[in-house]
Amino acid sequence: MKIGIIGNGKMGQAIGKAAEKRNHQVILVVDLENQDDMNAQTLGHVDVVFEFTHPTAAPHNIKTCFNYNIPVVCGTTGWLDQFDELADYCRQHNKTLFYAPNFSLGVNILSRINRSLAKMMNQFPQYQVEIEETHHIHKIDAPSGTAISLAEDIISAMDRIDQWEKAGQNQKGALPVRSIRESDIPGRHVVSFESEFDKLEIHHSSKSREGFAMGAILAGEFILGKQGVYGMDDLLSL
Repeated sequence: MKIGIIGNGKMGQAIGKAAEKRNHQVILVVDLENQDDMNAQTLGHVDVVFEFTHPTAAPHNIKTCFNYNIPVVCGTTGWLDQFDELADYCRQHNKTLFYAPNFSLGVNILSRINRSLAKMMNQFPQYQVEIEETHHIHKIDAPSGTAISLAEDIISAMDRIDQWEKAGQNQKGALPVRSIRESDIPGRHVVSFESEFDKLEIHHSSKSREGFAMGAILAGEFILGKQGVYGMDDLLSL
């Protein structure tokens, strides 16, 4: 693949390195200093764009790529209030979008386990559920997109939970989500079910950004030649 990367931060750089390991070629890197390079001439030579920027910039960047018929793999979180609109546009105009709040294969396997566990725990009201996520101090959004996704899956499966909240608000029927920002931790997510007598936890800890980057590259390979909106469940169902 000939790859374009929008956002030359730590994830963008990790994606560039992962692409080289898979024998792909990075031919375009766009950051704040050269945003004008997102044009027909430069994007016209790109097979897939990887968008890892800021929630205020992501929708515009995705639409720009759509205008030039370039498939997009997006991992920017914090803009999901506009996701449905963009997804509808993508389907109606035969564009291609792969979105995931987290591209780690391990995290997405955790998500599947989380959905199954939540359905099982629905019949045991003595267990209180909580999510805790820990990331590096430079991560902008809190809770993380992955934590919100885990929470929404629990809400869908459990009758006694109807919303999530930031930990400490203590609303009835709400799932507390605790966010911790420290050091340079790539990411850790813990889902816990605790009763008077015991505590059950499932968790995932990332060792480096390379796992996220490799998952994104696999997503880019997956959407080549496809149209529509995809996510990690589609990739894991291969």
